[in-house]
Amino acid sequence: MLRDKSPFLKRIKMNKELLTSQNCSIETFPFNIPAIKDIDLLIKQPILIISGDNGSGKSTLLKSIATHCGFNLNGGNQNHLYGISPELDEINKLVSCMRFEWNTKVYDGFFMRSDSFSNFTNFIDEQAKEYGEKKSYSYYGGKSLNKQSHGESFLSLFINRFDKKGIYILDEPEAALSPNKILEFMFLIKQLSDTGKAQFIIATHSPILMAYPDAQFVYIKNNEIKEMNYVETDHYIITKNFLDNPERYFHYLFDEDEQ
Repeated sequence: MLRDKSPFLKRIKMNKELLTSQNCSIETFPFNIPAIKDIDLLIKQPILIISGDNGSGKSTLLKSIATHCGFNLNGGNQNHLYGISPELDEINKLVSCMRFEWNTKVYDGFFMRSDSFSNFTNFIDEQAKEYGEKKSYSYYGGKSLNKQSHGESFLSLFINRFDKKGIYILDEPEAALSPNKILEFMFLIKQLSDTGKAQFIIATHSPILMAYPDAQFVYIKNNEIKEMNYVETDHYIITKNFLDNPERYFHYLFDEDEQ
């Protein structure tokens, strides 16, 4: 039975038969990422938060979901036609070997990448030159994202663009946000998710975001994607221990006698 409320996307799984039949080498990117090669992720909540160390596969997973949804791999949705990502062929090949199961298929949403957000903001400015500022900036608070601070532009996107039924895929949305603004962001996604019309899949390094109540939290460690309590993660433990006693870390890192 189909559901009309989030989560819409319910499962992401690698199809091993397709992986073999299409001769995808597990020695090459992105199939050489163990957590991706063996993925079988059941999505249980409207908000899924993914964390793990650099290179663990978080961003690759989000790119595969965005590509499956037809969103621009550089950032945006199906209507944002600009640029060709150098990763497109590799991610397309990965997606062709995966299975995405939906409770209800949705076609709207957004893929937000912190590492290439400037490409998206520049694209919107080019649209404004062609179609007029009023129309082009109406989804972004009425003015160019490039004329706002980095953090303000992120929040402007979240506040003004995430207003439709859809799936919102966010790669490190905290990158430009202060701790206070991260809390504001969490309030925004709660408002949206409570409507039942928005599904969020978020990759993050922020222990604050990882603590989001009632979200499904998974952590990539030892080449596996596992559900766990965020307080058991390296991210939380290292951050907490550092804040409790930064001098101990400085002594170890900077004391030449300890090297």
